[in-house]
Order: sequence, then structure tokens, then C-alpha cells
Amino acid sequence: MPNANNDSLTQSSTNELNHVQRRAVSELLRVSPVADDLARRFQEAGFTLALVGGSVRDALLGRLGNDLDFTTDARPEDVLKIVRPWADAVWEVGIAFGTVGCRKADFDIEVTTYRSEAYDRTSRKPEVSYGDSIEEDLVRRDFTVNAMAVALPEKEFIDPHNGLEDLAARVLRTPGTPEESFSDDPLRMMRAARFAAQLDFEVAPEVVTAMTEMSGRLEIVSAERVRDELNKLILSDHPRKGLKLLVDTGLAALVLPELPALRLERDEHHRHKDVYEHTLTVLEQAIALEAPRDQPGGGPDLVLRLAALLHDIGKPRTRRFEKDGRVSFHHHEVVGAKMTKARMTKLKYSNELVKDVTKLVELHLRFHGYGTGEWTDSAVRRYVRDAGPLLDRLHKLTRSDCTTRNKRKANALSRAYDGLEERIARLQEQEELDAIRPDLDGNQIMEILGVGPGPQVGKAYKHMLEMRLEHGPMSHDEAVAALKEWWAAQG
Repeated sequence: MPNANNDSLTQSSTNELNHVQRRAVSELLRVSPVADDLARRFQEAGFTLALVGGSVRDALLGRLGNDLDFTTDARPEDVLKIVRPWADAVWEVGIAFGTVGCRKADFDIEVTTYRSEAYDRTSRKPEVSYGDSIEEDLVRRDFTVNAMAVALPEKEFIDPHNGLEDLAARVLRTPGTPEESFSDDPLRMMRAARFAAQLDFEVAPEVVTAMTEMSGRLEIVSAERVRDELNKLILSDHPRKGLKLLVDTGLAALVLPELPALRLERDEHHRHKDVYEHTLTVLEQAIALEAPRDQPGGGPDLVLRLAALLHDIGKPRTRRFEKDGRVSFHHHEVVGAKMTKARMTKLKYSNELVKDVTKLVELHLRFHGYGTGEWTDSAVRRYVRDAGPLLDRLHKLTRSDCTTRNKRKANALSRAYDGLEERIARLQEQEELDAIRPDLDGNQIMEILGVGPGPQVGKAYKHMLEMRLEHGPMSHDEAVAALKEWWAAQG
């Protein structure tokens, strides 16, 4: 007798596949004028061309953008001959790996020769060898959902590894065995976590097992490639999912060991919250505070997300069990800032990004000295001055750092920070806090004191800045009197 549940599941899967295919047709019709034109040029030159990989996947998901990936049997030098007269711009940055890039109208296009990549046990760079068939090319791709193609201009769908079914089931599998795939390119283990986070897909159990057993292979991949994958994961819609997979498989121990280190053993009385889960929640709450993509400067904020992810990494090194039974993490923000700088530098982040994230980690606890509004105007000015252009991100990070389930406590913290932001706004309106400077500049100081450039001018400038922070704006006469008073005290 037929199983009704199985019939229902089969029908559901069939409906989803039909829906996926309809979306794909709509997406492909949109890009057809450019794609078909390019395909005809390859055909006339005696070569084949197919839309491939992420472009086909995204077309099936109804999210194909203006970045199009193609594969061909033409060698890179032949690709250049075909696209140069046709494209608006051509670039050869990836030509050593068989990829030619170009721009046509609103589309950014990459055409890659059929290829296979493999690592030896010590190399940090893939060895590229060209193939002669699209089937050979697809089997070397990372996941089945990225191993589909559409041959052009005839629009023939090519799916030798059942990627369409995996796409409908929202699961990540490898075309061959995961062990072979990850041995060819260990970075694919990180890509599994990244795609899980970007697409909200599940990773097949055999893939997770291979990631766990082969995590050590990631050591041969360059820091830059690892960093770029980590960024894509962190900037995705579901970073928690990808990060947990990195931690659970042991990959995070190589990429970002400070994250699994947050899984501190909790004492029997649970005197401190789970720092690892707290961190992932802070990250999600920070994401919720980002400006929408359609607003100026909106969308995913890498600085804010990295700061949220790293803000408590100093806790394991500073944890102390006090005599009264409490657990303390004194100065974990200072220790954490140093650890953040070291880790981000090792991952080859830019100096500017390292500086900004480190500063946010260092400042993330400052607000907790605010209490119920006891700060003087001087303290508020220093808060704004120290945050500088990171003030808006510091507001978001500080608010995100509240994960208590005690609603009364959470509401009190929120009201207190509302109060601080209101005070900052009032002072900014009165004093232009964003650009706090002394009331006298260096030239005026030298003229008033009758001295030339030198260390004394720097000391005087620093004193006047402290006066400005402590007392707010002064008139010119008040500033001159304050400077002379300080100068007289110098002897």
C-alpha cells in the first residue's frame, strides 16, 4: 500500500523544483541579451560557452545579480581575442588561474576556461590544469548546487550531480567525495560554512564529518584567502550558523581560536553567563541595529560585526573566581583589544580596519560606568572624543551587549543609554563635539607665550584640550587667561 507521507513529500519536492525552475527561466530571460550575444561570438570562433556555478544557483534561487560567471573550452588567450572587441572593459587579474574578466553594459562578467585545481601537501596556491569538457569542469567544483550549468545560446540545463535536487532540499553536498574535494582545495571547508550562512542551507552529515577530520589541512591556505572567506561569512544573513559550524568542526581553532576559547567551563552554580552564546547573540543584535541596505551607508557593517564577535575575547584570560563566590573579568576589554589587534593582523586585515575594531573592543565597557546618569559633561565629552568617528558604531555595540533575560535590568540599561545619547546630542548641538579642539590653536599658543615650535607648545596644546574637555568652550579671553595661568605654573 503506498505511503501517504512519502507521496506528500515527493509531491512537495516536485512542486519546489517546478517553482525553482520557473524562477530560473525568469532570471535567465533578463540576462539573455548579453549572455546570448557573448555565446554567439564564442560559437562563431569555434568554442562553447555556458553560464555556470553561482550564477546558475542564484538564478534558480531568484537572486541572480549582475555578476555573471561563464565557463568555456576556449583557452584564456582565445577568450581575450573574443571579448576585447565586444566588452566595454577587460581585465586580466585572474588570467593565471584561467579567468578573464570584463564589463558589458551593467554586467560584470568572468569567463573561466574548463579547469581542475589541486593542492600538494605544502603549497599555498592551487595548481591549475585545463580540461576539455564541461563535465570534467563541474566535477571539480565545490558543491553540487554550484556544479550546474546552462549551455548557451541553446539554454541546455546541465546537472550531472543532482544539484537542482540539493538546491530544492537546501543542502550542501560535494560532487565527488568530500575528502577528495577538500583535499583538492582545503578552503572549501570554510566555503561550506560560508554558504550555510549566506544561503541558510544545511551541510550534509558526510561533509561535516570530512570537515572535522580534515580541518588541519586548512593550514596550507594563505591568510588572505582565509580572511576573505571569513568576511563573506560574517557579512552574511545568518553568520551564527556558519560560525557554529566552524567551531564545531574545529576549523575555528585554526582561523579564529579566540572564538571557541569563549566556551568557558561554567562552574556548578552558573555564576557567569555562557560567553560563547552571549557573543553570538551580541553579533545578531548588532546586525539588527544596522541601517537598511537601501539607506546611505546602510547594509552589512564589517567593522561593527567584527567588534561584536571579538568584544569579549579577553574574558578567558582575565577570568577570576573571587573569595565572595563571584566571577570577575577585570580589564578584559583592554586585554581583548590587544588580542583583537594580534589576531586581525595575523589574518592580514588592513591597518585601518584593525584600528577601528580594536578601538571598539577597548571602549565597549566604558558606558557601564555611566550608572543612572552620574557622568559629568566632561566625562560625556571624553566618551565622544575617544570614540571619534566610531561613535555611532559604539552606540550599536553597547546596546547589543545587553543579553540579560531580566527585562527590568534590560529596560534600565536601555533607558540609561537613551539618556546618554540625549546628553551627547544636546552637547553636540551646543559645542560641535564631533571636532573637539582646544580654544587656542598652536600658532595662537606660540604668539601668546612668545615661544617658537617645540615640546612646550605640545604640552600647552594638550593642557588646553584638557581644559576644553573638562569645562566646555571658553571665550578667547578666558582661554588666554587659562593658558597664561598654566604657563606661570610651569616656572
